[in-house]
Amino acid sequence: MEEIDSSLTYKAAGVDIDAGEALVERIGPLAKSTTRPEVLGGIGGFASLCRLPTGYREPILVSGTDGVGTKLKTALAANRHDTIGVDLVAMCVNDVLVTGAEPLFFLDYFATGALDVETAATVIAGIADGCRQAGCALVGGETAELPGLYHGKDYDLAGFCVGVVERDEIRPRTDLAVGDVVIGLPSAGLHSNGHSLARKVVLEHLALPLDATPPELEGASVADELLRPTIIYAAAFRALKGTAWKAAAHITGGGLVENPPRIFGDDVQLAIELDTSTWRLPPIMKLIARAGVAELELRRTFNCGLGMIIVVPPDAAADILATLGPDARVVGSLVPRDGGDAVRFR
Repeated sequence: MEEIDSSLTYKAAGVDIDAGEALVERIGPLAKSTTRPEVLGGIGGFASLCRLPTGYREPILVSGTDGVGTKLKTALAANRHDTIGVDLVAMCVNDVLVTGAEPLFFLDYFATGALDVETAATVIAGIADGCRQAGCALVGGETAELPGLYHGKDYDLAGFCVGVVERDEIRPRTDLAVGDVVIGLPSAGLHSNGHSLARKVVLEHLALPLDATPPELEGASVADELLRPTIIYAAAFRALKGTAWKAAAHITGGGLVENPPRIFGDDVQLAIELDTSTWRLPPIMKLIARAGVAELELRRTFNCGLGMIIVVPPDAAADILATLGPDARVVGSLVPRDGGDAVRFR
């Protein structure tokens, strides 16, 4: 009979099953705090069950998936993990919201080289916070300990959101027209895009430490600004329910140059004209601009202070602005394309 080697265990290979089970125990109450009436069962099964909400005549499911990119490197360097989960939810939910959908449920994927239960629980607490803000249920996820793929306690995140919308309320509408008003909702800062450039400029080119407080940041530290969480715009879209809004664009990777035109079909000869005097460039982007980044590069990389834009008919603009609250403002309008760029700035 072959001799048993007691050192040949999963834990010795770098995977701690006990830590994984401890994390599941921590996750249960967090997921429960996000539940919706449609959710069947709880965390721990092989898959999650959720019924469609009542009241829909022809419900259409809408799905979105995303991560938070190199913002994770800053969270790891600063050892601040309490809001990165909010970012994960925001990046998925905001994409679903622009279709007119109500976020229904969310799943996460957490992968690491060596599972640190405290760090993982803090990240997932942020995911639960984001789900509560979005009004969707955290119904499950996956925690993977991959010592041969990730270094030490480094981790990566991915999220997946499903929403539901009435078929005849799907956005964007097909009646976009010259003269339609563009309303902007402010961002909190970088959100979760452009961090590779932001880190290169701030941490390498300017050589600022994470605890530095340059005057451009108005009292905040570099870490504060780089890790400021992405706004979840679910409350704004709940307020839009039943109004005449036509389309919306989540300003993510590609910034103000590439995201707004996504509301147009291929045959629409329209452009978006934005008046840059109507909103404020966030402090972190002012710092990046003053370091020498060109204006076009800034606009095609970052949200530049607008996290979401919403297109509305001109005769409904005043009422919708009042519905959205004081942070919303008119930032532009739809104009003829006339062979020019799809987004123009003045």
